[in-house]
Amino acid sequence: MSEGQINDHGEWSDLLHGFIDGELDASNAARFEAHLATCADCAQEMEEALMVKRLAGRDGVKWQTPDAVHARVQTALALEQAMMARAMTAATSTESPWHRFWQFVRQWSFIPSLAVLAASLMLVLNVPQQSQTIEDQLLASHVRSMLADHLTDVLTSDQHTVKPWFNGKIDFSPPVVDLATQGFPLVGGRVDYLNGRVVAALIYRRHGHVINLFIWPGTSANRNTAEKDGYNFAEWYADGLVFWAVSDVSAPDLTAFRDDFSRATTP
Repeated sequence: MSEGQINDHGEWSDLLHGFIDGELDASNAARFEAHLATCADCAQEMEEALMVKRLAGRDGVKWQTPDAVHARVQTALALEQAMMARAMTAATSTESPWHRFWQFVRQWSFIPSLAVLAASLMLVLNVPQQSQTIEDQLLASHVRSMLADHLTDVLTSDQHTVKPWFNGKIDFSPPVVDLATQGFPLVGGRVDYLNGRVVAALIYRRHGHVINLFIWPGTSANRNTAEKDGYNFAEWYADGLVFWAVSDVSAPDLTAFRDDFSRATTP
């Protein structure tokens, strides 16, 4: 067979798959049909290709990925993770902890579990413990509760269900009230870890916004309000317990929530 014939046959082989898939124009399809009638090799190749296509189209047919492909994918992922880790390490010397935190969460937010892990690790590892104010810790817990899709451990607006749920989980009894008539419906409760101890968290809503109310035993004469990174805080003290409310609702709304909760829990 001459070189020209080999090249010609290579062209017919390329046309064969286009013919099977119906991708040839009318002229090339007619040429291939005429060639197929005189070429036993192409006729055999076509029969084999059609058989493979029929087998692949059957229900329940599965093809196992070769181990070599798995290995290449794993290697590529490991390399990408290493490059990202080096890039993050290089950036830490010039960026603030909160900037690093939000950048990392945005980068991984398409995978919820990684976004949560990013938030937790950046807050715990990259912010020096001695520089974390109580507001920093409260804000971290508030944001983490929504990122982790773990806003509540007990999801109910029934205060008589939420209050006994805390029994045996914490060493104090937090007051629980539903403030739906005041515009702050109870969503539920959970346990959290804050300031070196396990605390109670009650969750309320205000026009679609989440209010996290953290409660733990302590003494304080403060009745403060504050703002940080677009979030508002309200602190108060009653009956041997410290209360901190955190939310992105307006400062007047959070103050109203504090006052309504205090009135509802005052004997």
